Amino acid sequence: MRAWINGSLLDDPTSPAITVQDHGFTVGDGVFEAVKVVDGRPFALTRHLERMAGCARGLGLPAPDLVEVRRGVAAVLDGVELPLGRLRITYTGGVASLGSGRADDSSPTLVVVAAPMAAAAASTHAVTVPWPRNERGALAGLKTTSYAENVVALARAREQGATEAIFGNTVGNLCEGTGSNVFYVVDGELRTPTLGSGCLAGISRALLLEWYDAVEVDEPLDVLTRADEVFLVSTTRDVQPVHRLDDRDLPAPGPVTAECVKVWADREAADVDP
Repeated sequence: MRAWINGSLLDDPTSPAITVQDHGFTVGDGVFEAVKVVDGRPFALTRHLERMAGCARGLGLPAPDLVEVRRGVAAVLDGVELPLGRLRITYTGGVASLGSGRADDSSPTLVVVAAPMAAAAASTHAVTVPWPRNERGALAGLKTTSYAENVVALARAREQGATEAIFGNTVGNLCEGTGSNVFYVVDGELRTPTLGSGCLAGISRALLLEWYDAVEVDEPLDVLTRADEVFLVSTTRDVQPVHRLDDRDLPAPGPVTAECVKVWADREAADVDP
């Protein structure tokens, strides 16, 4: 693992590096991106940085210096053999009081970390959880460091032998996973929730929508009980078939999912920054 913080590469990436007053640590006042690294090169970095800037704006943070972010990315990847890895880019409100208010004169904190990543399994087990995403909340659609809700849901999934938890929203429609977007097939048609559902505007989601014919539609969470195929997309999963959803077995991959897996692999190999 290598870590770069506010312009400097750390000699020891495991050593203490931020103040206990950092607002990202005390109240989760920050945004982040997880970026796949393939053969030492970040995949779709431009899209990730554009989303990070948008999420920072949505959280009311100053605009991040994307040139500086790229400098941090280059620093943690320079001279390192990383066939498959992950970047974690975190941008927080910086030093503030121990309450929710931001300091007017504080400088944001910018952290870039690179680490190896294991390849995702060929398929996975997912479960639905009873807690709704709030599609009308202040953080709806933003990739913030306020992830405790996802931690609780993922722990529930792991208790059941699954690797992902799937949320509905407050009106009962399918929304997203803790760290993935959900695609499913009904009557041969590939579908995924709209951004209006409250789901994250996933980079992998956007790419697959460009590369493969799919319909964005909001439907009740229980549409998954009659779906012929279900798969997850994310930075760490790419296109990952779901072989079991709750107590129901599914083909993994089904024919549509298999096509999406191939399309993804072909397009990723063709362009590292689509």
